[in-house]
Amino acid sequence: MNRMQHVAFLRLLSALTLTTLLVGCSVCTVTSGRRPLAGNAAMTPTPQGGTRTPTQTTMPVATPFPEVTTVAPGATPSEVRATPSSEPATPVPLTDQQMYDAVEALNIRVYEKASPSVVHITSRVLAIDFFGSSYPSEGTGSGFIIDKQGHIVTNNHVVENAESIEVTLLDKTTAKAEVVGIDPFNDLAVIQVKVDPGKLPPIEMFVGEIKVGQHAIAIGNPYGLDWTLTTGVVSSLGRPLQESSDRILFDVIQTDAAINPGNSGGPLLNSQGQLIGVNTAIRSGAQNIGFAIPVSTVRRVVPELIKSGRYPHPWLGLSGYSLFPELAHRLNLPVERGILIVQVQDGGPADRIGLRGATREATLGGTSIMIGGDVLVAMEGVPIDDNTSMYRFLETRTKVGQEVELKFYRGSKAMTARTTLDERQQ
Repeated sequence: MNRMQHVAFLRLLSALTLTTLLVGCSVCTVTSGRRPLAGNAAMTPTPQGGTRTPTQTTMPVATPFPEVTTVAPGATPSEVRATPSSEPATPVPLTDQQMYDAVEALNIRVYEKASPSVVHITSRVLAIDFFGSSYPSEGTGSGFIIDKQGHIVTNNHVVENAESIEVTLLDKTTAKAEVVGIDPFNDLAVIQVKVDPGKLPPIEMFVGEIKVGQHAIAIGNPYGLDWTLTTGVVSSLGRPLQESSDRILFDVIQTDAAINPGNSGGPLLNSQGQLIGVNTAIRSGAQNIGFAIPVSTVRRVVPELIKSGRYPHPWLGLSGYSLFPELAHRLNLPVERGILIVQVQDGGPADRIGLRGATREATLGGTSIMIGGDVLVAMEGVPIDDNTSMYRFLETRTKVGQEVELKFYRGSKAMTARTTLDERQQ
């Protein structure tokens, strides 16, 4: 076979091969862009050691395309026919849920779940003017229903000294309310209304660990604007909030959800519409810095308010200076942190185990201080670095009547003793 014959043979062989392939698939339907396996068969896995058997599968067709029929080589373009596609499917209308994004849907769901449990509180007090005359004054706040008996939780400062209290429900039902119990030190109060239980959906309380960064939703009545929702996040946890010289709220939640006058006593919620805190205060002069009493405090205090009208706060019966390294060094103390005891209350828990207060006066930097007392450094094995940590431990981790172990220094000697906590006088 010469060169010309060899070339002619190769061309013939190529044409025969192409014709064979086209005959084996005379009509090709465009689907998802990948040609199915022969016979539309796919292999399915079996347990180890078994056999594999082909199973029939149908390749998905996302959108109808026209069928294209191929013909043998040599055909003219006019012989290539296109089969018209079927009519496009009728669009399915979107549901209301699909019209909102995930965040919007979450906010809507929380509002619809929790808003019926939120109430508007109007309190009226008698105020005294400059000339000694009394006149009525009115304030508003928020609260939330906790049971079918009509108990409502709010801030103490919302109802403090009120001559009368009126509650408005979401359906505009109004009712007079009576104070059941108050706890000024935790700024919590429980009031009660006599209303059809069917109109009193209790709020759901969160059980678990609150974390920084999680969703925070406030519902309340800022400036009398009923049932307003604002959103943000939990900005920080465990804040101490000094409300007055003798009142510190512990483990407070910080949030950037907008809180304004009138939000006080309303719920701070998570993304499930569950209570995580009670909105109580804002940082004056700042933007988006609000504070809420944690739900753990609500669970601890509210049952006692309903039961007895008050919450008994544990008390150790001592006072002193919060130590810091420089002061401890100047006084030649054996530790840098703790409470240098100045005064021990007669007959109190500290006095009953013999803790000692100051014995003499000294002057440091032109300031007179009382020294010579014992130094409290731990309670139940937990370090007590200063007065704030002592009050926090007593308030959040102990109860009246509980026995606790104290560790303290007398001079350079470390000592321990156990005592029973009394109730702090209001």
